[in-house]
Amino acid sequence: MKVVVKNDEYTIYQRRDGRYAVEGADKKPINGDEKVTILLANELISVTPPAAPGEEAGPKAAEE
Repeated sequence: MKVVVKNDEYTIYQRRDGRYAVEGADKKPINGDEKVTILLANELISVTPPAAPGEEAGPKAAEE
């Protein structure tokens, strides 16, 4: 794994498959929402909000 960002709080690695791993200062992995927040803060990923269920414009929605 290649080190992308390293500071006192965490280290971000880029894996060979292109995904990211975040390790805390205590050498334990950081996952979930905290990981997403860290990667967004470092502009390594972009998150698009999910589409609302009522906003899908499919053929059935046009007929009604």
